[in-house]
This record gives sequence, C-alpha cells and structure tokens, in this order.
Amino acid sequence: MSALTGLLARGGSGLAFAEADRELSWDALGERARAVAAALAGLGLAPGDRVATFVDAGLDAVVLTAALLRAGLVQVPVNTRYRDAEIAHVLTDSGAAALVTAPGSVAEVTARALADGGPRVVSAASLAASEAPPGSPSPETSAAGPDAASPALIVYTSGTTGRSKGVVLSHGALAANVGAVTGLWRFSPDDVLVLALPLFHVHGLGLGVLGTLLNGNACVVLPHFSPAAVAAAMAARGGTVFMGVPTMYHQLLAWLDEDPARAEPLRRARLFTAGSAALPARDLARFEAHTGHRILERYGMTETGFTLSNPYDGERRAGAVGRPVPGYEARVVGDDGGPVAPGEPGALEVRGDGLMTGYWRNEAATRDAFTADGWFKTGDVVAADGDGVLRIVGRSSVDIIKSGGFKLSAREIEDVLREHPAVAEVAVVGVADPVWGERIAAAVVVHAGEAAVDEAALGQELAAHVASRLADYKKPRSVRVVAALPKNALGKVQKHVLRDLFAG
Repeated sequence: MSALTGLLARGGSGLAFAEADRELSWDALGERARAVAAALAGLGLAPGDRVATFVDAGLDAVVLTAALLRAGLVQVPVNTRYRDAEIAHVLTDSGAAALVTAPGSVAEVTARALADGGPRVVSAASLAASEAPPGSPSPETSAAGPDAASPALIVYTSGTTGRSKGVVLSHGALAANVGAVTGLWRFSPDDVLVLALPLFHVHGLGLGVLGTLLNGNACVVLPHFSPAAVAAAMAARGGTVFMGVPTMYHQLLAWLDEDPARAEPLRRARLFTAGSAALPARDLARFEAHTGHRILERYGMTETGFTLSNPYDGERRAGAVGRPVPGYEARVVGDDGGPVAPGEPGALEVRGDGLMTGYWRNEAATRDAFTADGWFKTGDVVAADGDGVLRIVGRSSVDIIKSGGFKLSAREIEDVLREHPAVAEVAVVGVADPVWGERIAAAVVVHAGEAAVDEAALGQELAAHVASRLADYKKPRSVRVVAALPKNALGKVQKHVLRDLFAG
C-alpha cells in the first residue's frame, strides 16, 4: 500500500480534517474515501487514468484526493482561477478521462465545449454524496493499491515562459519528500494545522493534505484566507502550525498592526512557515515582534518538491532559504558549469528522491530540465553564505538584469526600494534598452493614504534613494505606480506581465 494511503487504512477515532461546521475522523475519512473511490470505479475509471479536479478547498476536496490516491487514479488539480483557454489546455494535454467540478462552473462549460474525446464531467456534489456499495472492501481489507512508482499527481506549472507543462509526481516521491520536510519540522499527531492555502498546488495539497495523511495530525481547512479566519481557527481548534505565502503574511501583519491583541492565538502556536517567494527582512522582524515566532522560510518548486529549508532549531536567517532537506543535494554552478565561490551568484541545481518523474508526454522538456549527470536545473540563481546557507538571488530569466555590462539582482534593488516610506510593494524587472542592454524598471504600489502621486517626481525620488544605498548604476530608470502587482494564486509576482507593461 502507498505510504500516502496508509493512515486511511489504519483508521482511528481521532480528528483528521475539519472545516467550519464539519469534522471527519480518520475512520470517517477512510469510509468516505472508499465510497468515492467505488463511485469513480463505477464510472469505468481504472488505475492510471487521469482525473482533473476543479473544486474549492474544503472537506469534500480532501476526501476526493484521498479517494483518488486509494483508487490509483492520477489527480490533475486545476487552478480554480483559470479561465477557459487555460482549463482547456490542462484537460487536453493531460488526456483527463474525467473532470470533477461543480455544475455550471467555467471548467464544466469548457469541458463540454471541447471536441469529441473530452473528459467525462462528474458533479463534485454527487460524488461527495456517494455511498459505498454493500460488500465493498473496508479500509482494513482494501487491496494493496498503487506502488511507489505510480503517478499520484500531475500538477501544471504556471506557464510564465510558455504553455504550462504537467509535472508528474509519483506516490513514492511525494511520500519521501513531504515526509522528510514535515519530519524536519517535527510534525506529530499532536499538531493541528490551520490550512488556508489553495488545494490545486503542491504547497497546500502536498504539505497540507498529504502531510496530514502521512503524520496523522489534525488539519483545519479554510475555504479562503483571511487574517481573522486564521486567528479564529487557531483559537477555536488550538492550532499549532500555519503555512503561508508572503501575501498572506503581509495581510496578517496589517491586521495585527491595527490591534496587536489579535496576536494572542498565534502566540500559542509552535510553527509558522513561508514559501513560494521571499519575505522581506522587515516583515520577519514585525511578525516576530507581534507573535514571538520567527517565520521559517523554505524553498521548493513543483518539479522538485520542498527542497531547501531553514532549520527548526537554530538560526533562521533573514533572506536565506537554508540548506537541502533530508534526501536532497544542492549545488551552485557558474556559466561554465563549474562551482562558484561563496557569495558569488550561480545557478541552483538539485537532485533527490522527491523530484518529478518528468513532464507529462514531453520528453524533450524533461531532457532539457536535467544536466547530463542527473541534476535538475531549477532556473533560480542563488548565492551561498560562507557556511553553506543558500540565498535566492532570483529567477535567471527575470530577476537577473544585465544592464550597462553588469549583472544585477532585482531582489537587492527591491529590498532597498521597500525601505522608502512611500512604498508598500515593489517589483523590479529588466526591460530591453538599446543603450543599457536592459534598463531597470520598477513597478510600485504606494501605501494607502498617500496623497496623489506625481509618478515622475516619485521616480526621481526612488532613483536617488537607491543610489544613496547602492551603486548608482543599480537605480531604476523607469518607475510606474500601479494599483496592484500582478500575482498568481500563491502570491508570486508575475514579472513577465510587468515586462510587457514597461515594454508597451
């Protein structure tokens, strides 16, 4: 039996998952997963078939994932913010045999509009109401199920450099990687995870749902993130762990600033983690001042899993993502493929037992993603401190700006711009320029309450601000004030969109 389904078979009366007005014990989760798995089999779906899911976060989504794992079906989670063209690409590229979604959803409309051979549409509500047929195997007597090499998930990347690719993650890779990270962070059956992340990405689905299956802790699933909902869930359920992304922590901090007493239920937790993008050092310090907790930052990708982490015990260094988690190795290489000196930026390459099997039906992209000696090329640029702790400099494609003969870090410039009192959020990109090669451009969100902003004057002020702290050639040459930075569902800034803004 797959390690991911082990606790479903073991059962127990303890709390497994909860939402606002519903709870599932481990016994109940196993029974519900058995019923849904039987219903899926009744539709003619067989192990190895792909099943796309376009569902909101909640207990029904958790049961669906557990049922798919149990049945050996491959889940293809679809971002619920996707629109028709994006959904159509995922459905057709994955060859999904079925789509589970709510009646009338954009995914259902898209699926039904596809040419012959599109997936069968299955009502999520009807599936959730399924009853196990009499005489079907109980969790304790269920078959061995999928093996470690069998694919469990095909997760489509964000597609910032082209059409999104399906990342194939096996049962064994997920169990090894999620187990290693949650072990490093000391998850136990005594923990209560408050989960406000979407369940169509490996952060929420992997660390949240699969981590709970592996460790036997309790998990409270929130349908949407809000600071008040997180604090209320932690207070009501005795939450011990929260995992978020920088956008969430930014909102939490603003909410706590309004009334510091709101931090009390957060103070009683034991661990807060952050991933998907870097947190500014000032936000780390502010959160620690409010709650007494130093956020633990980590690094990962859909293709590699959760790869680097600051330590549970010891220094959680601002601006750093730590060292490889158990089961992984990392190296930093220069343009020639050789090692770089400590402090010098280079390309991050990793290998380990949690990496993807490959890109779905895309041998060329899979081959290009790995070096000849088997290391995965992350596309991220990092620098190692003297003791081997790694810091993310940025994505090689968007965060390393080649301007005036220099290689510049967009993140370094962003960190300085955030120190300016008018700046709430900022993103720096390089834009093609006939003189500079690339000119430095900054998109800025100003703090609420700022008076009407003269964009040209602010640009001059910010350029002077950067030049007073960094080399003059690192100052922005173009500044745009925007209402909000374009971000994906996990809070990562979509810099390719900003490049188009400045190029236009």
